[in-house]
Amino acid sequence: MKTQIGIGLLFVLAIGFSCGAQGDAAPPRQAERFDAFNYAVGTQTFDPVYQFTTNSKLVETAVAIREMGANGIKFKLSRDYFAKPGKTGNVSEKNPAIHSLTELARDEPSHRQVLDMPFANFVLWAYTFSDHDWHHGFGKGAADDEYREMYEFTKYLLTKFSGTGKSFYLGHWEGDWWLRGSGNVKDEARVSPAAIQGMIDWLNTRQRAIEDAKRDTPHERVNVWHYTEVNLVKRAMEGAKTVCNDVLPKTRVDFVSYSSYDTAQNPNELHRALDFIESKLPPKDGIAGRRVFIGEYGFPSIRNSPQQQDEKSRAVIRTALDWGCPFVLYWEMFNNEIDDHGNQRGFWLINDRNEKQPVYFMHQKLLAQARSFVADFERREHRQPTYDEYRKAAQSILDHM
Repeated sequence: MKTQIGIGLLFVLAIGFSCGAQGDAAPPRQAERFDAFNYAVGTQTFDPVYQFTTNSKLVETAVAIREMGANGIKFKLSRDYFAKPGKTGNVSEKNPAIHSLTELARDEPSHRQVLDMPFANFVLWAYTFSDHDWHHGFGKGAADDEYREMYEFTKYLLTKFSGTGKSFYLGHWEGDWWLRGSGNVKDEARVSPAAIQGMIDWLNTRQRAIEDAKRDTPHERVNVWHYTEVNLVKRAMEGAKTVCNDVLPKTRVDFVSYSSYDTAQNPNELHRALDFIESKLPPKDGIAGRRVFIGEYGFPSIRNSPQQQDEKSRAVIRTALDWGCPFVLYWEMFNNEIDDHGNQRGFWLINDRNEKQPVYFMHQKLLAQARSFVADFERREHRQPTYDEYRKAAQSILDHM
C-alpha cells in the first residue's frame, strides 16, 4: 500500500493516559483526542542530566514534549535503559526480568506508559538486547538473533497498536561514528571492509525482519519503518569512507536520519547535504514523499545566546520544510551534556532552572498555529492538506512569527 508519510488526519479518542503514582505527574487525562497528522517539527529525550519531578526521566520529558504541543517523540530503547554510572537512563532501576525489546516496551512501566501516550510518531533508537558487534563481520548466529528480536518487536507494535494511527521508526544513533568506532572525523583507517560489510548486513537483517513481520502480522492503521542515521555528510561529499558512500547504497532501508551538526549552521550546505543523502538512497516502492529527515540538530548555550538558538533553529526548520523532510527534530528537551568543568552545555529547550527558552516558545507557537491551519483547512476543503500543502503553510507561519 502506498503511504504518504504524515498524511491522514486521523482522530480517535485515545484512552486517557495517567502519569501514574510517580509523584509530580501531570493530571490524568480522561480522554484526549489523538491527532495523527505529522507536523514534522519536534524534539527528543536522551539521558537528561536534571529533572524537576519524581517521575522517571523518560515520563517527565515525554509529558513536557506533549505539553509543548508536539505529537511525536524520539527516545532510546535498549538493554541500557536504566541509570548507570555516568549515564542517567530512561528509568532509575533495572528490571532483571526484561531480556528483549518487546519485554522492555511491554513490561517496563515508564516505557509502556510513554508508548501508550497520544503521540502519533515514535522515532526510536532500537537496539536489540543481543546487540552483536558487526565491525568484524555479521555472521549467521548474530544475524539470526537480530532478526528474531526485531521481528518479534515489530509484531508486538503492530498487534498492540493496530487501529491507533501510530507510526514507529526504528533506527540507531549516528552511524558514521559507529562505523569508525571513533569520534574523530578524520579517522578513516578504522573503516575496514569488514566493518562496512558488517554494517550493511546488520541493516539489511533488521530491514528484512521488519518487512517480514509486517507481511505476517494482521494490522491496520499502524506502521513500523526502519531507518539508518548518517552524520558525516560533509566528509562524504568530499569522498571519504562513510555510511552515505559505502553502506547506504547497498541497503534496503525505508528512511535515512541525518544528524546534521556538520551543515546545520548554513542553510545552503544543509540543503545540499539532504540532496546528497537522497542521491545515495536506493529507491523503494510503497513510500511516497521524501525519505530523508533531520534526526538531530541543535545549538548549545555554551556557544549560542538564547536568541541565537532560536534564530538558528528557525533557519534549520525552514530549510527542512522547504526540502520536504518528514521530520526535523531538535536536540533536545532537557540537556544531556556537561563539560569538563561541570557546566551544562545547554542542548535544551528547557534549561536546568526549569526555564523555557525562546526556542521552546518558537516550537510551541509554530505547532499551535500549524494545528490551527490543518483544522481550518479541513473545515474549508473537507479534506486534509497534503504534506506539500502543509509544509508550505508551516514555512509561512514561521516567517510571520
